[in-house]
Amino acid sequence: MSRETLMAVSARLFARGGFDATSMRDIAGEAGMLAGSMYYHFPSKNDLIAAVYEQGVAEIGGAVDRALAGLQAPWSRLEAACVAHLESLLADRAHAAVMTADLGRLDPKLRRRLVTMRDGYERRFVELVGALPLASGIDRTIWRLQLLGALNWTPTWYRAGKKSPAAIARALVAALRISATEAP
Repeated sequence: MSRETLMAVSARLFARGGFDATSMRDIAGEAGMLAGSMYYHFPSKNDLIAAVYEQGVAEIGGAVDRALAGLQAPWSRLEAACVAHLESLLADRAHAAVMTADLGRLDPKLRRRLVTMRDGYERRFVELVGALPLASGIDRTIWRLQLLGALNWTPTWYRAGKKSPAAIARALVAALRISATEAP
């Protein structure tokens, strides 16, 4: 069993059941291996979680970076980043889905490690929102967190065959753009 296959199985199970509810035995059973064999690749469950999370950050970050290539206009850049972010979350890429998992119940040391990774990814959005011509008085941090929160919550209600991920992302940006550029 390769490390990549083990990570793919882990990501799928973590995305479906959460970190706490997924045991090393569950992962081993799904992967068709003995639980003890997993420790050849990962010394602990926390190391496995961190590796899966890191791959999710790289996956979604790469999609956003590719979407931004060549774009200059601030609103176009934000919209492209949001489309790429949401398409990654909804494309059945379990690694990306793990990125939006609740980290609150994890071991504090692991949580800090994952939050650092997530913050590195979200710096893209700090910069994107920082470049926007928003109305005075708009708290850019709250505005950004509201946008990311709406995007990250979408997988819980999304149904394929209705609006596309791109249409949803564009609509979210458009709605927030109107509220943030009008004078209070």
